[in-house]
Amino acid sequence: MTQLDLTQNETAEPSKLGRKRDHTRDPEILEAALDVLAETGYDGMTIEMVANRAKAGKATLYRRWASKGELVVDAVACMKTADLDLDHLPDTGTLRGDMLAMVKPHSMQDGEKKLQVMAGLMSMLSRTPELADAVNAAIVEPRAKANRVFLRRAMERGEISPDADIDALSLLTPSMAAYRSLIQRKPVDRAFLVSLIDGVLLPAVGLTPPKP
Repeated sequence: MTQLDLTQNETAEPSKLGRKRDHTRDPEILEAALDVLAETGYDGMTIEMVANRAKAGKATLYRRWASKGELVVDAVACMKTADLDLDHLPDTGTLRGDMLAMVKPHSMQDGEKKLQVMAGLMSMLSRTPELADAVNAAIVEPRAKANRVFLRRAMERGEISPDADIDALSLLTPSMAAYRSLIQRKPVDRAFLVSLIDGVLLPAVGLTPPKP
């Protein structure tokens, strides 16, 4: 069981002995938890709100998760990353083309929701290692992994220098998108993402973006 300081005051309902747990509704419940978390933040979120959103009983949730904290950790860890399948990333032949191919409506909507979830958890991340690890794995790392693939391809075809720091460069766009959303409270839209690619990432690797 996850030991989270922020959930010590959560009251768990005891599960009935001998009753088999039904996990078939877990995906719906976890998705409902993310929706509520994005809307209210962790402090405003309750198990009852999640149960109502998922159209499930509170007892169903408590049989699976002993506290709100455990539910949130699982929900964040299970955030969908289908649009970032590393085996089926775009391959346009150029770094700019690959990066722009990722700027699509579904991907942006998914990214925006993830940033909203991150915003709802900001106050707990520094004191809850399990939650910080889950947020990094679900929100930051998938996009950074895709960027590393694109940058390695560019390096292998001689488009960028073999001395480029791929690990650092891969974090440029997700980090600046998070700063814009969480600190500046501005939307991460297509225009902003394209400006990051053309105005920050490409110059950082010695490439000149096309003129408007």
